[in-house]
Amino acid sequence: MPERRETAVAYRNLPRRRVLKGCCALALYAPVAARADENEDAAAPPQEGDALVFAYGDRAGQPIGPADVALGAKQIIAFPMHPVTRRVRDAARLNQLIVVRLPPEKLSDETRARAADGIVAYSGVCTHTGCDVTDWFGDSLRFKCPCHESEFDPSDAARVVGGPAPWQLAALPLKLVDGALAVAGPFEGKLGFQALDPFSAAPP
Repeated sequence: MPERRETAVAYRNLPRRRVLKGCCALALYAPVAARADENEDAAAPPQEGDALVFAYGDRAGQPIGPADVALGAKQIIAFPMHPVTRRVRDAARLNQLIVVRLPPEKLSDETRARAADGIVAYSGVCTHTGCDVTDWFGDSLRFKCPCHESEFDPSDAARVVGGPAPWQLAALPLKLVDGALAVAGPFEGKLGFQALDPFSAAPP
């Protein structure tokens, strides 16, 4: 009789054990799935509605407002950030942006259409060999890549005006949302750099 009671108890508990085992499996899987989603968000290209945030420094991760971008000042390095999860999309290097404010009268029609309050954003990765476009000519209002001295004109779709870069920087349309800079659409133009393009000519 004791053996039968033990067997009966074991069978009664069997579904509960299976449920508990399933719950444990889900509990173990959930953090992995959450991390996968988070990593996917971080590597995704800029999405419409993403906020622009400072990439580095004391204000890293904070939204950029028009007042933060001085007219004619050196470019700010930024990343897009998901507006709800607040996950910064910094896992993909090609998401690095350069942001600058220019005199409205100097903007080409194409550039003006992408600007927000005279502020424009471009890919911050040089199209030559992929260096960061960190230098700035304040007198001529041009970006400069420090590696091979390619120059780009941000007032005219970041076209190449000097150096070996094979094409202009990809442009990111902007808009204002709640007083801060946000993405208005996907990158326009060719994104990346020559070393990633097997069909491009060898660099000079």
